[in-house]
Amino acid sequence: MLDILAFARERLTCAPDPTPCAVATIIAAEGSVPRPVGTSMLVSADGSLHGSLSGGCVEGAVLEACQEALETGEAAVHRFGFSEEDAFAVGLMCGGSLEVLIQPFAPSGPGMPGALGAVEDGAPAAYVAQLPGGAGSPELALLVDDEPGEARRALAPLLPQALLEEGTSRVAEMLREGRSGVLRLSPPDAAVPSAELFVESRVRPAHLVVCGANAFGQALAEAAHPLGLRITLCDHRPAFTDPASFPGAEVVRAWPHEFLAAAAERGDLDDRSMVCVLTHDPKVDVPVLQTALGLHIAYVGAMGSRRSDRDRRAALREAGISEEALGRLHSPIGLDLGAESPAEV
Repeated sequence: MLDILAFARERLTCAPDPTPCAVATIIAAEGSVPRPVGTSMLVSADGSLHGSLSGGCVEGAVLEACQEALETGEAAVHRFGFSEEDAFAVGLMCGGSLEVLIQPFAPSGPGMPGALGAVEDGAPAAYVAQLPGGAGSPELALLVDDEPGEARRALAPLLPQALLEEGTSRVAEMLREGRSGVLRLSPPDAAVPSAELFVESRVRPAHLVVCGANAFGQALAEAAHPLGLRITLCDHRPAFTDPASFPGAEVVRAWPHEFLAAAAERGDLDDRSMVCVLTHDPKVDVPVLQTALGLHIAYVGAMGSRRSDRDRRAALREAGISEEALGRLHSPIGLDLGAESPAEV
């Protein structure tokens, strides 16, 4: 849902003619499947589509289920899997199976709050839905903070009081860890019904720091942009750091090692962050690699020939970098594919 949330809100609130819509969301998957849990597809009452669940093989059946939900106003869960018995049955040719939650949404009246909340692009958030047939109201919740008080307020309409504390704790934990899936809650008192929630979480994008305002940095930033990463291009030379040359990236004019140290101090780097050093200049490479190898991040890579790599590693050893830390350095960066142009590299 989070990937189409803005589009769904636009359809439901567009003046003067708001349009009802249904959203199909993958809530569980087994085996080989084309798209992950949390992927959504929107079907408007006017017949327009947005998004895809499987690349085509079950879209027709999902479209019919969404149209039915728009007619009845009732949510439902559908299962799609490969059928060896019936070659023409609706299913996934890759052999996996999907469970898909279908939810209809109607435009709100004038002055009424919409059914779907808003969240800043890229901000951590969790979308929570009560699955059909569970306890509580079929309302939705959108969390933008894992703080317990915020989570409790958002989940109160969805859960019985006996399940609220456990549900709050577990949903907040899933939001912190960026996990998505079905959450089953069973109270110790058999008289209280259990509940099933679908929780879709999104954490902040992983941070890619590209050191080097050159053709290689430009090509890497362009290639990384579709992945949804936060991209920072860092170089100390003002003449080369024109933001217009690096669309989709934050451009920082600073010595890369100083920027990395400050970013780590601010908490802008974590164990999913990546640093790619493309400057190919020892006076820049060695200090920034020395700093990067001292941080708890996912990836450190440096561009250069094998000779440059040997010289750079020798300089890093002289600077006090241990062999264990050097073992984390990916250099020469990339794959040996015989690349020549910056885009190929």
